[in-house]
Amino acid sequence: MEDSAAAAAVAVVTVPFPTQGHLNQLLHLSMLLASRGLAVHYAAPEPHLREARARVHGWDAAGALRFAAVRFRAFEIPGGYASPPPDPSSPFPGHMMPLLEAFCDGARTPLAALLRELSACHRRVVVLHDRMAAFAAVEAARIPNGEALGVHCLAASYNVGWVYPAHRLLVEHGLVFHPPDACTTKEFVALAKRMGQERRRAAVAGMVVNTCRALEGEFLDVLAQIPSSDGDKLFAVGPLSPVLPDTRARGSPEESARPRHECLSWLDKQPPSSIRELAAAVRGSGQRFIWALRDADRADMDTREAEAAVHGARLAEAAGGLREEIARGVGVVVTGWAPQLEILAHGATAAFMSHCGWNSVVESMSHGKPVLAWPMHSDQPWDAELVCKYLGAGVLVRPWEERHDVTPAAAIREAIERAMASGDGAALRARAAAIGEAVRAAVAEGGSLRQDMDDLVAYLTR
Repeated sequence: MEDSAAAAAVAVVTVPFPTQGHLNQLLHLSMLLASRGLAVHYAAPEPHLREARARVHGWDAAGALRFAAVRFRAFEIPGGYASPPPDPSSPFPGHMMPLLEAFCDGARTPLAALLRELSACHRRVVVLHDRMAAFAAVEAARIPNGEALGVHCLAASYNVGWVYPAHRLLVEHGLVFHPPDACTTKEFVALAKRMGQERRRAAVAGMVVNTCRALEGEFLDVLAQIPSSDGDKLFAVGPLSPVLPDTRARGSPEESARPRHECLSWLDKQPPSSIRELAAAVRGSGQRFIWALRDADRADMDTREAEAAVHGARLAEAAGGLREEIARGVGVVVTGWAPQLEILAHGATAAFMSHCGWNSVVESMSHGKPVLAWPMHSDQPWDAELVCKYLGAGVLVRPWEERHDVTPAAAIREAIERAMASGDGAALRARAAAIGEAVRAAVAEGGSLRQDMDDLVAYLTR
């Protein structure tokens, strides 16, 4: 009773950065905290609330209750910012910059109003903000009972590479940290620096990281010793997304009643460990595949939804060279959203070709699936280094140094064959499976990650 009263006296406000991977992580964290009795307010502009709600997946019936417990708080940001179409010649989504800058400038006032409202009726208000939305920490410091923790949506090891690019762990494993200005745009680097200045303006208590010791234990030890503008507390509470059992159709009443994406029915018919998600050269590989084709996100959500059918038709046309394979049942092409978690958890999935966003890496490793790494921008080159060289559970499709060149189909096929049909591939798959088992043990009842989340809740409700 005392614990529940303490939780009720605390309001948690989660403030995501308005890009898909960041929205997801903060929503999963919100659901986990709400399931422990905390009053959690997920605060974002209305279009991004819709996006986060629409794309959250992988949770069971208990997860649906967690979702229902989260209080979605919409706020307006000034309109009028540009919404250019994606630039197909640029891997980095620079077309999103007007939205991101408008968010960081315009969300302060409505967020401040929400914090004042909650401050008046709670003992403590804790703001868990994406580190790229660090202005929220400044607003938390303005209320007398406010506190802030930064949520790091990248790998913990990324920060180690940032601070110590010649650290022993990097040197021993041959890891190369590519500086942000080589992986993003100067406009995004400027915004990141501005958010760093915001963090230094506020007294942030600590940092929450979507990772675990099975993935980055040595790096977490190093990170805990690095002085940070995010404070001295470090909570490693990943994976935030659910770790699923095999998603093959089982026929139980509960599973039969749950809607399933049509690509999972196709997976049910495939032999174990035979599928990987590919974006190129699938025909020449001779392997079974799911090819998930999705157009780039738009800054203007309404425009994105209105154009979805047009883009879907165009993407389907782009996959026309695979009609024969699709007709023979060798592969499936999904245009638009695909249930990535369920695909990775399926017993027929053997490996995952990925851009190596941190969410995708965590989800793939948590389900024991090796990665064919094809990084595009931002932290993705580092994540590819971590998976392929440190964890030993991935194959690099294209070296980052060759990012400006067209990757030939032969090189892609070689990466596939190395992962799937060689002695090296057997070792990769075994290593990924071992990592998946370690993560699964950590998230099980009594596992270390349950304790890590309990430690975070205890700190919030102290």
